[in-house]
Amino acid sequence: MASLLESGWQYLVTHFSDFQLACIGSFILHESVFFLSGLPFIFLERGGYLSKYKIQAKNNPPEAQQKCITRLLLYHFCVNLPVMLLSYPVFRAMGMRSSLPLPSWKEVVPQIIFYFILEDFVFYWGHRILHTKWLYQHVHSVHHEYATPFGLTSEYAHPAEILFLGFATIVGPAITGPHLFTLWLWMVLRVLETVEAHCGYHFPWSPSNFFPLYGGSDFHDYHHRLLYTKSGNYSSTFMYMDWIFGTDRGYRTLKALKTVDVDGKKM
Repeated sequence: MASLLESGWQYLVTHFSDFQLACIGSFILHESVFFLSGLPFIFLERGGYLSKYKIQAKNNPPEAQQKCITRLLLYHFCVNLPVMLLSYPVFRAMGMRSSLPLPSWKEVVPQIIFYFILEDFVFYWGHRILHTKWLYQHVHSVHHEYATPFGLTSEYAHPAEILFLGFATIVGPAITGPHLFTLWLWMVLRVLETVEAHCGYHFPWSPSNFFPLYGGSDFHDYHHRLLYTKSGNYSSTFMYMDWIFGTDRGYRTLKALKTVDVDGKKM
């Protein structure tokens, strides 16, 4: 496996420049992972497939889904891509590299863990601030147009929010100056996580069933269903910030009530 990765990476660094890989390559990778992981949930919803795992009974009409896709393409090309291009000098200055050899897993894993921890902290406070009255009305309400989220709505947001919360994702790598391979792995994991959190389905194989601190789709779906002043559940990947500051009380209360039947006995 390691030799296969090395061979593939050798091809990339031989045929493309650092700038092309870090900017255009990152953009292509992001778009591929995002749409390939998010589009299936549109078809599941339209066809009514796996409906027993759907968290909300309500479906989004095709027009709303199409609006989401159109806006996403606009935002990705007009906001995400320029940010990637402009941030390249910063990452290079901080030590990002793409040359061989690839970093060892002893280097990659601690960096990814650090990114998750830092991203959760920054995202929580940024997201909570976005739920103050003025910022919600003028910025964050765009993301909440979809009270019944589906995978692609994870990145449907006001351009200002894309920049604001996008900072939480890139601040870790910007600090450590990782190998481009590590940056790509982090980006893939982060995209898959946020798509899953917005997918609108809670499957038996959902990560939250196996990792107690992982938020996931059920946790974040609750956030979309409630009014902005009462929603809570501001965390990104893991739920510990909401637990520490008590902003998940409503969600925990609802979960507790769901485990009690009409006779007041545990189900």
